Amino acid sequence: MSTAIRHDWSLAEVNALFALPFNDLVFQAQTVHRQHFTPNEVQVSTLLSIKTGACAEDCKYCPQSGHYNTGLERERLLEVEKVLRQAQAAKEKGATRFCMGAAWSNPKQRDMPYLIEMVRGVKSMGLETCMTLGMIDPEQAQSLASAGLDYYNHNLDTSPEFYGEIITTRTYQDRLDTLQHVRDAGMKVCCGGILGMGESANDRSALLMQLANLPEHPESVPINMLVKVQGTPLEAVEDMDAFEFIRAIAVARIMMPASHVRLSAGRSRMNEQMQALCFMAGANSIFYGDKLLTTDNPEADADMQLFAKLGIRPEQRQDVSDEAHALALADAIKEQQQTPLYHAAG
Repeated sequence: MSTAIRHDWSLAEVNALFALPFNDLVFQAQTVHRQHFTPNEVQVSTLLSIKTGACAEDCKYCPQSGHYNTGLERERLLEVEKVLRQAQAAKEKGATRFCMGAAWSNPKQRDMPYLIEMVRGVKSMGLETCMTLGMIDPEQAQSLASAGLDYYNHNLDTSPEFYGEIITTRTYQDRLDTLQHVRDAGMKVCCGGILGMGESANDRSALLMQLANLPEHPESVPINMLVKVQGTPLEAVEDMDAFEFIRAIAVARIMMPASHVRLSAGRSRMNEQMQALCFMAGANSIFYGDKLLTTDNPEADADMQLFAKLGIRPEQRQDVSDEAHALALADAIKEQQQTPLYHAAG
């Protein structure tokens, strides 16, 4: 019997989950995971930055903020033709979902025709579309949905209580409003947060409570580990304990049983054993490729080798956008298993 979908979690309940013995927590999360998903499948997605740097927001973790000197070169919105060429190249490599991210507080009206053209062009290739553009109003959300945008990403980042320590240029309610605009327009939601920014354990519980108590759970919940970038205010923050991060993955899985929990930014700092424990704790989505917007991501070959060692295959369900990409990656994993460098886990 599947775990009930709840939207009424209390902070005490979430803290109680975090306080469970590690093995008990991971076992519970894996049990919930198996009720809703094929246990050894992981969704694979790709991401392209369509506009980099010079963002007006002051998010203390972000190298793209115009408030900090991180050495990142400012780039204007990519031309539609360039984006479509990238999408076509991604399709030829087996991708069926194309995600586009722009470093903005919000898209300006002058940008909307180009964004709509990108969505329509990518959709015409038979690819599923996803964008993250900052805050959007109801009209922009409806325009993007009408153009064929399938998913919209907008993270809450952290708890309402800690939020002001990280961002001052937009409010928590602004973020919640954008999520509602996305839902009202009929698009699917990708929404999560960032751990390891100096927040307390209580803040991590409060973030997951906010996500799980939304009127509808996000279809995708990216859990990011802070990537410390020189020049940002968080460049010297203390590293988060690996077991605390894995616990957060497990709690997210228990609280949002039917959502894809994405092991997102920060994977380049995680060894294979840590990633394996995250998968055991219920993570079942990753970004595939060597870049996440502007930060490093594990190389594709490393992902293939890890999948092969763990007996994990890319998710191939018909209602998930990355099917063709998943099949291509599965073939690559099979090849990895046949090379002298492959050692079966055991």
